[in-house]
Amino acid sequence: MFVLGIDPGLSRLGYGIVEGTHPPTAHLAGVISTSPESPTEVRLRELYAGLDELIAKTKPDAVAIESIFTNRNLQTAISVGRASGVAMLVAANHGLEVHEYVPTAVKRGVTGSGTADKKQVQQMVARLLNLADVPSPADAADALAVALCHLRAAPLKVRT
Repeated sequence: MFVLGIDPGLSRLGYGIVEGTHPPTAHLAGVISTSPESPTEVRLRELYAGLDELIAKTKPDAVAIESIFTNRNLQTAISVGRASGVAMLVAANHGLEVHEYVPTAVKRGVTGSGTADKKQVQQMVARLLNLADVPSPADAADALAVALCHLRAAPLKVRT
C-alpha cells in the first residue's frame, strides 16, 4: 500500500509518500509552496495543480491528511481548511479514499505519545523510515508522519 500523507497549509503544503512494507519505506517527500503575495484563489489553484500532478505521477492507494484543530489564529485555521479542502478534492477526483487524523493521533501513532513535540515526531519519522537524517522541511516530515499514522491505523479501520 502506498499512502500519500499531507500536512495542509496555504503557504507550504507538505507531502510524503510511504510504502507499507516492513519496515515502511519513504519514496518521496517535499512541499508545494505558494507566494503569500498571490491572491488566495491563485494559491489554491497552484496547490490543486501540484497535488494533481503528484497523485498522477505517484499513484497512491490512499490519502491521509492531518485535520485542522482549533487554532488561536483564525486566519491560519481558515487557510489550512482551504488547503485541506483542495487536497480532498484532488484525491476524490482521482478516486482515492481520504482519511483524516487529528494532530494528537498522528503524534501518538508515530511516537506513542499524543503530546510529543515536533522534534520528537521528526526523529521518530527518521527512525521508522530508516532515514539517515531528519526529513526537511518540517512540513514534509509532518506529512510522512501522517502517512505512517495511516499505515498503522488502516488495519484497525478495516476491522470496524
